[in-house]
Amino acid sequence: MGAAQALHSGRAFAASLGLIPRQSGSGGKVQLGGISKRGDPYLRRLLIHGARIVLTRSKERPAWAEALLARRPTSVVVVALANKLARTA
Repeated sequence: MGAAQALHSGRAFAASLGLIPRQSGSGGKVQLGGISKRGDPYLRRLLIHGARIVLTRSKERPAWAEALLARRPTSVVVVALANKLARTA
């Protein structure tokens, strides 16, 4: 993955894994790019599998995930949880 000091934030780390859109822009206007497959595919796969297990097998899901599952597809919620796991790890 390289040196952690090269990344500015947890969002930059998640973007380098391809879990969230790449962000760029200046002057207060933010441009969001697409979600890519850049970064370590094995680490991204592990994070997504771990998030899927948490959502399917956990007795107590996070409240925000329950609310998101009510209005978004399951795969979107899985990637959102993987993003949250990557930022806190």
